[in-house]
Parts: sequence; structure tokens; C-alpha cells
Amino acid sequence: MSKLILYGTEASPPVRAAKLTLAALGIPYEYVKINTLAKETLSPEFLRKNPQHTVPTLEDDGHFIWDSHAISAYLVSKYGQSDGLYPKDLLKRAVVDQRLHFESGVVFVNGLRSITKPLFASGQTTIPKERYDAVIEIYNFIETFLTGHDFIAGDQLTIADFSLITSITALAVFVDIDPVKYANITAWIKRIEELPYYEEACGKGARDLVTLLKKFNFTFST
Repeated sequence: MSKLILYGTEASPPVRAAKLTLAALGIPYEYVKINTLAKETLSPEFLRKNPQHTVPTLEDDGHFIWDSHAISAYLVSKYGQSDGLYPKDLLKRAVVDQRLHFESGVVFVNGLRSITKPLFASGQTTIPKERYDAVIEIYNFIETFLTGHDFIAGDQLTIADFSLITSITALAVFVDIDPVKYANITAWIKRIEELPYYEEACGKGARDLVTLLKKFNFTFST
């Protein structure tokens, strides 16, 4: 087996999604911490690895892959002893892919990053109300996806759960998840957090992000 190196920062939800996949597969790897706040991703050395200068970035035998969704799918396809986390069945895979695209385009970009980028880039602590509404819409979709199912893409744990658990719990810093209104989400979060590898792969990084975000005295506009 070739040597795997994951470049990332613990607080990053996408990095933790990749780490959850690696942990679920039981794959040994080297983890290299990258300080994104210090703009280490913009160094010439890192840009040669990933010209988009994003984390996570995976190195596999001299080849570089970035985007957590691509990394997770690649890892299961190449190293998984089964296809459970990313099914080969086309219909099942289509559902997983849909959830991954939903996480990437709706949850992360339209939800989380649209709030955090102004916070970090310009200290904008008054968050437009439409961002609150967008998060509520995301919660409503996730609650529906989970109706009658234990996991986000059906009754089996997949890489879609790893992607969404990291971003949804980050959104919860800004908009609480009502345990009554969102009983399915609440139960699903607990289910994922009880995975034997969750704490090491994701728990500490999730708490680090919560601590970082709560330093901003943010409010939503009315």
C-alpha cells in the first residue's frame, strides 16, 4: 500500500469528513497540519500540490487529490474492503452523490461559508436574515432526508454522512437545532457521534471550530 498523507486543519469540516472516511476504512496515514489562517496554503510548495489552495488535500504515492467529497469517494473505491460507504449499485450511489452535491453546493457554500467568510474576511458580525432562513431550509431538507432512515442516504452509513455531519454541526453554532422540530437530525447526530472512531477523527476538531466561531459576537439582522 502506498503512503497516504492528508494535509489539513482540525477545525475544517471538510478535513474532518476526510478523516472520518480514513478512520472508517482503518487506513494508516500521515497527517500534516496546515495553518490556513496563516495562509500556509498559499505557499509555493502547497500550491504545487493543490493550485486551488484548499484543505483537505490528499497525497497518494505522489499524486494529489483535493475536495473532501472526491477524496472520500476515491479512498473507498481504492482501499475499501467493501463498497458499503460508497455503493457500487448505481441507484444507491446516485443517492449518495446527490447528498454529497447537496452538502457541497447548498449546505457548505450557501449555508456555512456564506456566514463564515464575511466573519473571517472582514469581521462582519451582523449576519443577514436570509442566511438564517437558508439554514432553516437546510435543516428542513435534512429532516426530510432522514425520515424513515437511520442515515442520510438510506439505512446504511456512507461518506455522505461524514460530509454532512461536519457541516451541519458547524451550522448549529449559528442556528440551534430544535430537538423537537428536528428529531430525526438530533437522533442522527447522536448516532454518528457514537461511532467508535468519531471522537478521534472529528470530535476535537468540531469543538475547536465551535470555540473559534463563538469568539465572534455575531447576531442576525431582523
